[in-house]
Amino acid sequence: MRGLIRRLTRPSRWTSLFATAIFLPVLSLTAQVAPPQQSTSSPQSATVPLNPNDPRRPEIQPSLSVDRDPVPSPDVENPEVTAASPEIPTHGSELEKGKNGIYTLHENVDEVLLNCTVIDEKGRPVEDLTQKDFRVWEDNAPQRTSSFRHQDLPVSMGILVDNSGSMRDKRTAVNGAAMNLLRESNPKDAAFVVNFNDRAYLDQGFTSDLVALHRGLAHFDTRGTTALYDAVAASADELSKHAKFEKQVLLIVSDGADNASRLNEQEAIRRVQNLGGPVVYTIGLLYDSSPREYQRARESLQSLSDDTGGIAYFPRSLGEVDKIASEVAEDIRNQYTVGYHSTKPVSLGGYRVVHVEVYSPHHGKLTVRTRRGYYASPAVVDQTAQGTARPLNQ
Repeated sequence: MRGLIRRLTRPSRWTSLFATAIFLPVLSLTAQVAPPQQSTSSPQSATVPLNPNDPRRPEIQPSLSVDRDPVPSPDVENPEVTAASPEIPTHGSELEKGKNGIYTLHENVDEVLLNCTVIDEKGRPVEDLTQKDFRVWEDNAPQRTSSFRHQDLPVSMGILVDNSGSMRDKRTAVNGAAMNLLRESNPKDAAFVVNFNDRAYLDQGFTSDLVALHRGLAHFDTRGTTALYDAVAASADELSKHAKFEKQVLLIVSDGADNASRLNEQEAIRRVQNLGGPVVYTIGLLYDSSPREYQRARESLQSLSDDTGGIAYFPRSLGEVDKIASEVAEDIRNQYTVGYHSTKPVSLGGYRVVHVEVYSPHHGKLTVRTRRGYYASPAVVDQTAQGTARPLNQ
């Protein structure tokens, strides 16, 4: 009897063949339809080096999520560029018309451009300087300035606003201040809006339309954590791909320290410097933070601004944000642009430390604010006439 039960419960050869005949086509169909699975392992697990310079560390490229129906920018989607356009950069550049009728800007990429703000001893902007008043050093070696401008040039700007849960009661005032900044900026400026928490959302692409930008700022649903560094890196990448103007700015408003990014602070700053060095202005709404949180967030926002030539603001109340926005707009519109050709070959690559001083007989002690350095890249750059840079080998 026991042997009979064993024979009845054991699958026969025909049963196995039948099951296989059913299973294999299903498996084949699944393999064709199922999307490739992304790795879910954390890039900052214990097996990954934390040193950003370690070659074993995987490259992390944060991106902007575009899933909240941002209004596309007509400036980017449908550029109307002519050879006589006054908005085309001219520093060390040559404009060439291709066979397809599209103008291409070939830029002399070994020219370093520095956006400089100069203030006197009372903190007031100084606006009557000339090229000969500026002295530039790179890695302690003096450099000869090759170009100079002091104009209210239009900028490409990214506005990044913290969308984490702690910002719920602050967003209305912050959005109003951001709109105040845009209204007081150059009317030709093109801006985009990023709301970020644990993810960064591109809620409005590049545009000069204030109504569209206001709509983008209104797409907030304060919740979650703060992936500040990832949002900064992704926004710098957005600037490098779609900026219409060579002068670039990021404005960041946050009320706490980063607690969710895959990148760390040094990596985020390096991404900004690698992508042409947009000036970063930060507003830290830290007045209601704990002492420990306040210190961490302040140091982080201060570093982002100091290393790129911007300003970090830490208001004592939400009521001060509107005035700060006006100061940022004024600072952007009153900068000098100084260019020089490095005495070091571009092919050497690496990080270069930059220092700028100003001497003028008509003023006392003057302070210059600009980026602290840049990463020299040997890549040749080709630019479309609207200012979008890309490596030629891509």
